[in-house]
Amino acid sequence: MALSAIASPSLMSNVENESTIVFQATVGPTTGNFQEKVKAVPLVSTIEVTEDDETTVPGSRHVASAPSVGSHTTDWVEKPLQLSDVISSILEPASGAKKLRKMLFETSELIICPGVYDGLSARTAMELGFNAMYMTGAGTTASRIGQPDLAIAQLHDMRENAEMIANLDPFGPPLIADMDTGYGGPIMVARTVEQYIRAGVAGAHLEDQVLTKRCGHLSGKKVVSHEEYISRIRAAHAARVRLQSDFVLIARTDALQTLGYDECISRLRAAREEGADVGLLEGFTSKAQAAQAVKDLAPWPLLLNSVENGKSPIITVNESRQMGFRIMIFSFATLAPAYVAIRETLARLKNEGIVGTPKHITPVKLFEVCGLQHSMAVDTNAGGTSFAGDL
Repeated sequence: MALSAIASPSLMSNVENESTIVFQATVGPTTGNFQEKVKAVPLVSTIEVTEDDETTVPGSRHVASAPSVGSHTTDWVEKPLQLSDVISSILEPASGAKKLRKMLFETSELIICPGVYDGLSARTAMELGFNAMYMTGAGTTASRIGQPDLAIAQLHDMRENAEMIANLDPFGPPLIADMDTGYGGPIMVARTVEQYIRAGVAGAHLEDQVLTKRCGHLSGKKVVSHEEYISRIRAAHAARVRLQSDFVLIARTDALQTLGYDECISRLRAAREEGADVGLLEGFTSKAQAAQAVKDLAPWPLLLNSVENGKSPIITVNESRQMGFRIMIFSFATLAPAYVAIRETLARLKNEGIVGTPKHITPVKLFEVCGLQHSMAVDTNAGGTSFAGDL
């Protein structure tokens, strides 16, 4: 029988039987190194005590401090982690948010996230070993409902798609998702964050466009007031604190088109003060402007959205790394190539009467990408005989 207890870091307890006792110690955030005050997220560290040894719940000096904004290490990390080590270092199924936060604040590497929009594109990214993924709102809108990115997809569309992708593999990479405007006022923003957290989403970006928003790489964007935007961030932060989640809150501004660079920096600084973990300035007009934003907001982590043939110049992974960005998402990385491939194939079918699928792309191959071997193993290990022969 398991017994759970909530304890302060100084609580002492002896274990005298073989029951498993789980102590949860609320750990205060470490002090950031920003010049301005930052609201950090209170987290919960969990330790498991087993067997019948006399065991003492560790004091606060033995417990890893929760990484706050700008904190890149914790007191139990002896050397910098490599990005590729984070997922494999967590043996139990852990929340994507925990993995992403560990990558962000306990490594110094650039987190590269290909944009995915459905199960197959996500499975392909996982097959290739990406450490994180990004669920694109434009791709979700196009693939699920066949519509342009014009605020047509709403919370239920986005959450359902994000939940499916985030839970394909409990040991897999964390998922960052598009959260658009939060789909309403502060109440809806909080509800959106809560639903994303329960869906297993690791983090999401929340923007300052009006509710009738559009893709960040279209002209004619309109944004809400500074005060209304910050109320969204404040509601989002409060929601993830209430759920005691590691959820990574990314503050995005689309104000560059209409209000200029200085207002973007002002909004992001205010969002940082209200607890946002990462900043995203959408639609850079030059590489120099992107590099300057990193400097102006340092050491706060920034995310770069790469959309080839969009409103911004192409910035390579190496250039982004040298500028100091911490996360890089490629929103159209799978959606645009999928359209090209589908169109070329259907044109071949229409004109030549064949599809022309490469010989190595068999039904078995596609199913293997989607977890066929795992499904077969589940059946076999349970004593089933459905897969005793060849497929």
